Amino acid sequence: MAARIHFEIGHVGLNVTDLARSKVFYQQVFDLELLAEAASGEHRWALLGHDKTSVITLWQQSDGRFDGARPGLHHLSFRVADLDAVRAAQAKIAELGARFLYEGVVAHAEGRDSGGIYFEDPDGLRLEIFSPTGVGEFAPAKAGHLSCGFF
Repeated sequence: MAARIHFEIGHVGLNVTDLARSKVFYQQVFDLELLAEAASGEHRWALLGHDKTSVITLWQQSDGRFDGARPGLHHLSFRVADLDAVRAAQAKIAELGARFLYEGVVAHAEGRDSGGIYFEDPDGLRLEIFSPTGVGEFAPAKAGHLSCGFF
């Protein structure tokens, strides 16, 4: 039997329409630091992360809005420590005027203790911030379905 190869996600690359706008959004929502960037010229990008570890690279090479009906990214999910952290992120996102996909905190599914909030970035990319516990008192977005499955 071949040895199993262990891997981790290194970072996520996202196409954006306006690098400056998206950079501010991701830095404010996720408290990401700017690690490196090329903010002028034909090929614009920004590498954002924590403690010198990359998390997201933004590439300004798109036009239009995210189209969830096409093959590709479904949504990008971020785990936080607890429900308080979800609520803190929710307040930041509301201040930024982002569109929420559901009203308030929702459980991942009926009977699950995990869940969070779902919203869009400036280009319409669907994002999730969730807590693995402490959300059991909340209903899922739609009875009988995973909240992160069908928007």
